[in-house]
Amino acid sequence: MTRRDFIRKWTVYALGLLPIWLLDAYILPRMPLWGTVPMLLPLAVAAVAVLEGAYSGTGFGLAVGLLWELAYPGGFGGQVFFLALAGMAMGAVSQYALSQSFLGCLLCSAGVLGLLDLLRVAQRLFINAASLSDLLQVAAPEFLWSLAWTPPVWLLFRAIYHKVGGNRLA
Repeated sequence: MTRRDFIRKWTVYALGLLPIWLLDAYILPRMPLWGTVPMLLPLAVAAVAVLEGAYSGTGFGLAVGLLWELAYPGGFGGQVFFLALAGMAMGAVSQYALSQSFLGCLLCSAGVLGLLDLLRVAQRLFINAASLSDLLQVAAPEFLWSLAWTPPVWLLFRAIYHKVGGNRLA
């Protein structure tokens, strides 16, 4: 892959992330379902990691984690590390155990969302912010509502993958 192809490829992926981020940050918070707002950024990392593999998933996860930390208040830097590791793990799992399919993306998305919600619940339990039942009443609908957005996110990034040539350029 030439340098120009590489830059073009990741510019197109970044442009594809833009509508996902706008939905996540500005549109969906105004329309909560079950009192929760979905998390779309981890789904974008899952889709790109499944399509592109572990190395690219790590880099994209790092970039999306940085965007998440800079765009949303109250961050402590953990999302950068978490999404980079998640991108690496999902990319490796999709390369060696699953296929580059919607089902693989759905399983990886469920894994990263479940782990993210588990960490959030554990953090809030540790600081005694709420009881476990209260936290689970928020985490479960958030997980399901986020997972419901996997098909459109997958379709967007799969179309981008086919447009930029995916691994055929590598």
